[in-house]
Amino acid sequence: MSDPLKSFHELLRRDRRYRPEAYQFIWEALHFAQEELKMGKPRPSEGSAGEGADAQTKLERHVTGQELCEAARQYALRQFGMLAKTVLNSWGITSTSDFGEIVFNLIGIGHMRKTPEDRREDFDNVYDFDEAIEGQFRITWPES
Repeated sequence: MSDPLKSFHELLRRDRRYRPEAYQFIWEALHFAQEELKMGKPRPSEGSAGEGADAQTKLERHVTGQELCEAARQYALRQFGMLAKTVLNSWGITSTSDFGEIVFNLIGIGHMRKTPEDRREDFDNVYDFDEAIEGQFRITWPES
């Protein structure tokens, strides 16, 4: 079994587009989608089904690329407010496609899983990044 931290460090060395914080953010956005927004379809987690009366099936929620993009938008706004776009940009995230790149990088090192239907392209152009994040904060001046 490989060391998860070692595989993550190798990923960061190999693909320098995103800061470590970007990966942490996506991981947190996924949990935000599943736990708070109740996004995704329930499915048994790997290795959770067992035999016997004492076996408890732990369900996890599979979130689609589009759902994760929306959850990431909401989570960024909740965490960073007016600075959300600036913070995400500083980590290398400038579009919903970047969310997909990060997710599939994590899948590639075994830190996330996908279904056969999931594709990297599911994250492309989900919304206009600038408008969806920065556009939430428009300053309007009172008319004189």
